Amino acid sequence: MSLNRILVADDEESMRWVLSKALRKKGFTVDLARDGEEALRQIQAGDYDLAILDIKMPGITGLDLLDRVRELKSDLLVVIMTAEASMKNAVEAMKRGAYDYITKPFDLDIIDAIIEKVSKARELTAQMSILREEIKERYLLEKTIVGNSVAMREVYKTIGKVAPSDITVLIQGESGTGKELIARAIHFNSKRIGKPFIALNCAAIPKELLESELFGFEKGAFTGAVERKLGKFEQANGGTLFLDEIGDMPLDLQAKILRVLQEKEVTRTGGSQNIAVDVRIVAATNQNLEEQVRQKQFREDLYYRLNVVPLQLVPLRERKEDIPLLVDYFLGKTCTELEVPIKKCAPDTMNLLAAYDWPGNVRELENTIKRAVILSSDPLLTPADFPGLHIQHKGGPTAADELSLEALVDMKLRASLTNLDKMESGDIYNLVLKQVERPLIRFVLEKTRSNQVKAAEILGINRNTLRKKIQELAIDIRKD
Repeated sequence: MSLNRILVADDEESMRWVLSKALRKKGFTVDLARDGEEALRQIQAGDYDLAILDIKMPGITGLDLLDRVRELKSDLLVVIMTAEASMKNAVEAMKRGAYDYITKPFDLDIIDAIIEKVSKARELTAQMSILREEIKERYLLEKTIVGNSVAMREVYKTIGKVAPSDITVLIQGESGTGKELIARAIHFNSKRIGKPFIALNCAAIPKELLESELFGFEKGAFTGAVERKLGKFEQANGGTLFLDEIGDMPLDLQAKILRVLQEKEVTRTGGSQNIAVDVRIVAATNQNLEEQVRQKQFREDLYYRLNVVPLQLVPLRERKEDIPLLVDYFLGKTCTELEVPIKKCAPDTMNLLAAYDWPGNVRELENTIKRAVILSSDPLLTPADFPGLHIQHKGGPTAADELSLEALVDMKLRASLTNLDKMESGDIYNLVLKQVERPLIRFVLEKTRSNQVKAAEILGINRNTLRKKIQELAIDIRKD
């Protein structure tokens, strides 16, 4: 984490001028304050990396301001300046949380040394913060990736083999199979743990914004670019960049991604400087990239760059032995999140769940379990709590897409009568809309042979809205 913005607060104009000139010459953004009150206002309004405060100023003193900083911006590092080289001042400043303490007059070399020390401290703090979060997430991931089937054991083996290296991995699988979880597992078991894991869904961002998201932009590069922004490649420097749904990336942008992979450097939009990046790429798609290459919708050279190690996630219908484990996991997770007693599935309920094909895969199973837990007031879930799973149609929307209105009303009435003291406003209207929305979109996509542009026109919605709905509702797009 680089040092960028600095606040200098001193009632001596000459000191403010000298420090601002020296720091700006080194490329820092410097704001000035002539007293404690002005400095406090700027700290409250701004986002500073370092504050250099004089110990004696009119109104709020440097030490009092230091106390306020600890309350308002605990991560802001503060250096105290004083003309009185007393042990009492030094001890008091450090006791109140100052990062360092310097005595006037001082050479600018002292400031240079402090700046370097502050930069290293911030970098170390950032790395430790990332490491703590990643260790926590790695622990959670070990509990989240559930499955003991032959297919999942092969996935675990592949993760173990590829994680230690920097080799590029292409994860392929239907929507809802857990591709991002696998990407995170690869990162957290690699030597890059402690560095960032940055994820970007290429299908969720409009084409015109995707390039600046990936490569960043310079201030003034376009209307609205009021300050420099780092792209995902720079944010992931030293770590892993997960490019989800890469099959949806526009062809012109694919060429730029290929260049980054070859040259290992990026150029921000509106900039001319080539910036070196050290990033491991893990990509994912629910599309057939080989077919897209044949249809000239995906660059062949980029495909071979990404497909160094292919990792195929099988759909849930092909590893049904994992369903009981997943059901128990999602029941425990949902009940814990909702702070309700743990619920279980009756044996015939588990048989029903295991027999269903789950076109939306693990994501659909999780949402179905969550809905049943919310709607059922009983500790034991029965087949009646999953009315949409009793019948499966071949071709067109499945019965899981369409929740029986009679069963839904019945469940809501039972829940209300059981919890009369906790009755809330009815939400059947919204629930029914959600149930109708998914089969409608699936039906239109089926009739248009998954042509999303045509489907969006028929539905009367924006294409980006349709894409988001496909993702949110875990709709499997199958092309003939």
